Amino acid sequence: MGAVQTCFLFVLVGLLCVESKYIKYDTSSVIVPGKINVHLVAHTHDDVGWLKTVDQYYVGSNNSIQGACVQNVLDSIVPALLADKNRKFIYVEQAFFQRWWRDQSEEVQNVVKQLVSSGQLELINGGMCMHDEAAPHYIDMIDQTTLGHQFIKEEFNVTPRIGWQIDPFGHSAVQAYLLGAEVGFDSFFFGRIDYQDRAKRKGDKSLEVVWRGSKSLGSSAQIFAGAFPQNYEPPINLYYEVNDDSPILQDNPSLFDYNVGERVKEFVSAAMDQANITRTNHVMWTMGTDFKYQYAHTWYKQMDKFIHYVNQDGRVNALYSTPSIYTDAKYATNESWPLKTDDFFPYADIVKCLLDWIFYE
Repeated sequence: MGAVQTCFLFVLVGLLCVESKYIKYDTSSVIVPGKINVHLVAHTHDDVGWLKTVDQYYVGSNNSIQGACVQNVLDSIVPALLADKNRKFIYVEQAFFQRWWRDQSEEVQNVVKQLVSSGQLELINGGMCMHDEAAPHYIDMIDQTTLGHQFIKEEFNVTPRIGWQIDPFGHSAVQAYLLGAEVGFDSFFFGRIDYQDRAKRKGDKSLEVVWRGSKSLGSSAQIFAGAFPQNYEPPINLYYEVNDDSPILQDNPSLFDYNVGERVKEFVSAAMDQANITRTNHVMWTMGTDFKYQYAHTWYKQMDKFIHYVNQDGRVNALYSTPSIYTDAKYATNESWPLKTDDFFPYADIVKCLLDWIFYE
């Protein structure tokens, strides 16, 4: 054997013998007063019909159009939550959830009931779909919301606390009071507002407001409401579906691409940026987007690591959270909030799309 071959063999053996250690990630963090608290809200947005039919979305067929299977999402979430009691998830679209629920054994249903009871799984908004706020008649909006809430109450004995209208194109004051405050929601969150309005609100820290949608009902029908800084997706480079290309947090120092310090620095920087446009020391990150968590483990594995290492760093505090936990934290600060009394219409997402949605006013 030549010298080069011998050298190569030693290198190869060395690589194969690299020692790895099991790491127990500490995900037990809670809110820390005096620090920026980054509330990681794991979620999926599952359109009840868009590029595919409702049936196709549920079973995952016709994936040449869009790779999406809601059945996989819900199947994947349950074991991921059971693996760590600190993990949390929210689910919205009852049109899919109720179909999935009917497919489950009594044993699985009992497990899911325990997850809901413990707060690990929170069913929010609660309607059959996330209805549009401009075109439908208000009776239809009430009916589909009632149908979903009735099921949740009967099966889980809980009432949704949070309005979550993250994808409708613009938002109506009627939604805020009639299908928000009057429904009994404690808060209402949404993603799509006019790009100019969003920019202004970032500048004066008014993305979150008290929304008093009815002049006649006044403060008796107002609700705490918040628009997200960048629609309803995670910050850049924090997408972790199995086929996403965001850089993972690689914490094995024996491998060449160890990057804990770099990724923690990016996390903290993004948290500081959002804190600078947000009132109080609480910020929410929507960790998910359309039809995500079909492979929930890939998301939670990375979020476990970020919570562990970011909190070791200590500059900000990261925690698994839900919109209910976030809302309670906001209320506890006794902050004064700007008052909103009209609609979030008309809606345009970028300059060239102004004419697309100008009639939503």
